[in-house]
Amino acid sequence: MHATLGLVLILLAAAVLSTALFRSLRLPAMLGYVAVGILMGPSGFNLTANDSETHTLAEFGIVFLMFSIGLEFSLGRLKAMRGLVFGLGGLQVGLTVLVAIALGGLLDFSLAEGIVLGGILAMSSTAIVSKILADRGELDTPHGQMIIGILLFQDLAVVPLMIFIPAIATGENLGWAFGSAALKATFVLGIILLLGQRILRPWFHLVAARKSAELFMLNVLLITLGLAYLTAQAGLSLALGAFVAGMLISETEYRFQVESDIRPFRDVLMGLFFVTVGLSLNLHTVSTQLPTVLVVLLLATVVKFAIIFPLGRRFTAHTSDALLTGIGLAQAGEFGLVLLTLAGDSQTLDPHLRQALAAGMVLSMLIAPVLLQHSGQIVLKLCGGAWMERARGIHAIAQKTFGIEDHVILCGYGRTGQSVARILEAEGIPFIALDHDPKRVKAAAAAGDPVVFGNSSRQEVLMAAGIRRAKTLVISFAHTPTALAVLAAVQHLHPGLPVVVRTLDDSDLDKVKQAGATEVVSDVIESALMLGSQTLLMAGTPLGRVLKRIRQIRGTRYSTMRGFFQGVSDDDDEAGQAQERLATLLIEKRHMAVGHSLDELDLVNAAVTVIAVRRHGIRAADPAPDTRLQAGDLLILRGQPEDLAAITERLSRAQPKPHHS
Repeated sequence: MHATLGLVLILLAAAVLSTALFRSLRLPAMLGYVAVGILMGPSGFNLTANDSETHTLAEFGIVFLMFSIGLEFSLGRLKAMRGLVFGLGGLQVGLTVLVAIALGGLLDFSLAEGIVLGGILAMSSTAIVSKILADRGELDTPHGQMIIGILLFQDLAVVPLMIFIPAIATGENLGWAFGSAALKATFVLGIILLLGQRILRPWFHLVAARKSAELFMLNVLLITLGLAYLTAQAGLSLALGAFVAGMLISETEYRFQVESDIRPFRDVLMGLFFVTVGLSLNLHTVSTQLPTVLVVLLLATVVKFAIIFPLGRRFTAHTSDALLTGIGLAQAGEFGLVLLTLAGDSQTLDPHLRQALAAGMVLSMLIAPVLLQHSGQIVLKLCGGAWMERARGIHAIAQKTFGIEDHVILCGYGRTGQSVARILEAEGIPFIALDHDPKRVKAAAAAGDPVVFGNSSRQEVLMAAGIRRAKTLVISFAHTPTALAVLAAVQHLHPGLPVVVRTLDDSDLDKVKQAGATEVVSDVIESALMLGSQTLLMAGTPLGRVLKRIRQIRGTRYSTMRGFFQGVSDDDDEAGQAQERLATLLIEKRHMAVGHSLDELDLVNAAVTVIAVRRHGIRAADPAPDTRLQAGDLLILRGQPEDLAAITERLSRAQPKPHHS
């Protein structure tokens, strides 16, 4: 016990010191963890070389990382990425295996050994690459999507390879082994995906209604590790189950809370994973088998890059994105090390070759963070023309806005953006529109519209558009994550600039306002306003009163129109899941709320708002804090489903019975 605690303290101290050193040198912190592993492993003090518990904890680090990545996805998004996952990912794994078979043939390897070698080297490091992409905010970029698509297919490809390697040694029927595993995996994943969506949201509502942070955290851990265990029992990886768990939770309104709660577990355990990477590197093996190790290193980096780059060019219009994808995946992976261990246990590969493979693979993983950190400079040298083309795009934006002041910057030139442009044009207000759809930009520019190609979330693009001379900025697309990125750039470049933001509904209204938006326009509520105003006019209401009513609603940030009563048809409406709901509560004589004011019941500044009280058939909107509730009152409440459930349960409690002496 004391020895284990001492070992943990040594690891923690070494990790803290090395991470601080690498941070000060502006190198990725994960390199510090790897350095600790090398010092603690067979090449150093040999303290934890056979510590299976450390390796188990490190595997949980990968589980939580994949869970965090799953939170960034949704079933719809994954479906949209199927071309990248099964197309690009399948081609990458297949071609890598074919190249390994060809090289193995030159070295007198058998076909089975060539397949095993190819499968091992086809894997890239999900842990390293995904963490760096997440830290740099590049998961949503074109090259980030391509990288994640390939990594997901690699994770799936581990399953048949884990069946194939032992089957070679035992002479088992491969067709039967593959078929049974595929059926079992399909059944488990199908059950998880079909039932998970229907069970998870109401279950989270039930847990959240208890208002216990500990219970909520335990529930997240149960779901994450439970689904990981189920997929592992089906012959799939723990990481794939965790990814599915994160993807299912991303469909609920608890995604951001879960992401915040899980981050400490993920970061600490991921640090342990990188320590185990260092533990796997035996410097003695590197020195004694240096030529073979260097060949493995070249296969895992240069040859893999040479395979992925041309494949990436088929899936993207930008050479730079294909290069970034190739650089991002030019290393071996943790699942490759798992397959190598399995090959060693089944004696599929020569022991000396296995040692050289392990050393070369770990070296490639050690180099990967440095390559990724300098990928921008590498692409600039290898693909200067394309990057210069982007620079010329910035120059074109600057030319369009040269000499213009007090203009409007339109971010997005879709149907809404073009409609806003027509209004500005009619009033003679100068504007510049930014859009990243080349076809739309080309067509609009040919018609004489002041629109240029550019990503409005990039600071250099906004600078070129003259943001410091602009009068207003409009975000005309209804995509909150991108809008938040644009708002962050605006706050950095021109904090006082008025910004008008479009959203689909009111679910992100407060978040966007807090990020710096001056005004937020909701599609759903504004269409309801227009419909309501036309109805009032048709019903004979004077125009002045209609305009006053609309101004009043907008002046309160749509507060009187937020929330809705949920119906059966709303259950499948993904866009409305995060919106506030309306609920009613009839106050009965036995309820503890009778005789108390809203202020006394903590209903004034609570998460749930009492928007009206109906008494004797008369509806009193926006009741005063000193309103005392009576038996027979009908409360109309607005809030998130879990908050509504909690407040309804509290107000419905029976009054305590009086004690008779």
